[in-house]
Amino acid sequence: MRYLKHSILLIAFVFSSLGFGQDISLFQQFNGRYDYTALGNTLNPFENNLDFGFCFPLESSSASLNLSANATIVSAYLYWAGSGSGDTSVSLNGTAFEAIDTYTVDYTEGLNETLTYFSCYADVTSFIVSEGNINYTFSDLDITEALTNTPEFCNNRTNFAGWSIYIIYEDPLLPLNQINLYQGLEIINRNNQEKIITIDNLNVIDNAGAKIGFLAWEGDNNLNFGESLSINDNVLSNPPLNQSDNAFNGTNTFTNSSTFYNCDLDVYDIQDNINIGDTNASIKMTTGALDDFGVFRADLIIINNIITVLNSQLPDATISLNASNIDCGDRSIDITYTVFNTNSTDLLPTNTPISFYIDGVLVGQSTTQNELAIGASEIGNITLTLPDDITDAFLLNLVVDDDGTGIGTVMEINENNNFDNELIELLVIAPVQPLPSAVACNEGFRSGTFNVLELFQSALDTDSSAVFYESLVDLETNQNAIFNPESYSNSSNPITIYAKVDNAPCFDIYAFELSVENCPPFVPQGFSPNDDGTNDWFNIQGLYDIFEDHELKIYNRYGTLIFEGNNDKRWNGFINRGLNNRGNLVPVGTYFYILNPNDLDYPPQNGWVYVNY
Repeated sequence: MRYLKHSILLIAFVFSSLGFGQDISLFQQFNGRYDYTALGNTLNPFENNLDFGFCFPLESSSASLNLSANATIVSAYLYWAGSGSGDTSVSLNGTAFEAIDTYTVDYTEGLNETLTYFSCYADVTSFIVSEGNINYTFSDLDITEALTNTPEFCNNRTNFAGWSIYIIYEDPLLPLNQINLYQGLEIINRNNQEKIITIDNLNVIDNAGAKIGFLAWEGDNNLNFGESLSINDNVLSNPPLNQSDNAFNGTNTFTNSSTFYNCDLDVYDIQDNINIGDTNASIKMTTGALDDFGVFRADLIIINNIITVLNSQLPDATISLNASNIDCGDRSIDITYTVFNTNSTDLLPTNTPISFYIDGVLVGQSTTQNELAIGASEIGNITLTLPDDITDAFLLNLVVDDDGTGIGTVMEINENNNFDNELIELLVIAPVQPLPSAVACNEGFRSGTFNVLELFQSALDTDSSAVFYESLVDLETNQNAIFNPESYSNSSNPITIYAKVDNAPCFDIYAFELSVENCPPFVPQGFSPNDDGTNDWFNIQGLYDIFEDHELKIYNRYGTLIFEGNNDKRWNGFINRGLNNRGNLVPVGTYFYILNPNDLDYPPQNGWVYVNY
């Protein structure tokens, strides 16, 4: 239940007087080929200000619904009200209903006890749709305790109870209308003699057939002293039921009844009281004047709801964020959204602008791609790139019918529902975590072989797997992963290897440097250059394409230089120095070598090698 209370205007007269309530405000809006009807009845057996013989209301009362065959019920709301703070459980044709909300007003006059009046409502759409055009009996509203414990209700003759059902229906034969239903609870009386209520969210396109309805409680037919109801300073009347000086007089326009005791369910034609283009209207109610004997008298009137029916042919663009996709470490967002034209009475044109803001800064624009019929929608996509000064957490705001400057290009039913927003957080990648570097022997051309998976797992003492890359760009784009990390040959020296490990919603990155260095060459004890494909040359392992500037000299046992080689000239047993036997294979025997790596870290070395066939 809701009991939000606020002070209303106080006017001193002999003693102070207070009134409280809930402001009348927009409750529901309907756009389409809609109209409304209402039914209801009083629970007072007679007007309380004329018949002092009763205090308690009737146990039940009835009213009939008679909609045309073309009408389809869209919504139905049951309202009930009375003296006291409220009874939230009532019945309609024996079916129990609980109040969705309760409104109250308090009224204190002079030094007497504060009197409270209430109104409740419930959504009865499903029930009315199922029951249809029948007689409805309202019952089980119990205000006995309030009337018994507070005798001032009956003594002051403000003891009342009543009910009403508002029904909004669709009919293909109707023009395109906008229905606004406003509700709350506000009061006027002898000390608050004037009440002005501004109703907004109107869109007057054509004032032909415009009408306004009221549901009010506790009005008395014989207390028409200074009483008036006006819209935009034009006094309303609907004779003979509602004279211009007696608007709240226990009448029901829908049944042409004047025995709706202490309740008013009335409708007025206002096509001459509003203008095309109006977006709001001012409702003013007054009460209080001197009678024929010079005595000041006033009615006590409680306004429950106001309803307007206006011709309207406008779209109503709304937008909803469907999904936002963000990649780890990326400062762009893929947006999927839907533009709607649901609560409308006209087409939404193609190329209606859409703007996207982050913390109030325009970051992207788009337009609708199709003409949207009444009730239609379309899905759109856009990729937004974030400026560098946008923080990692921000408010994304989508606005349809916005040209990027906050200005719309399409006149709509409601200009205040064009946006949707969501708090977004970028997926920030944690800083790269360094791991110990590793060194391997140069296997040629400054390349070595590494088991990077083993290096990674050993450094973290884990058996977790990872995907390895030679650059951060490849890692972030999931391209060019190292194919065989257990036998990896580096492509440059040194090189940094990046390991990517899943850690939802993103991933962790580790980095370690690999480098190669020259290791001591291994000189074999002999070789056999017999062209059998095995051991056919003097293969000093770890020398060729590693010590690329090395020099190799071979001498026979007499100290004669018979071969001189380098990185491009390998000894396969042939003589390339001296005057004799040049180009011939050396005979079987032992030969002396001198190897100069030409590397500051490795001095020359020498020894004997045996050649055999």
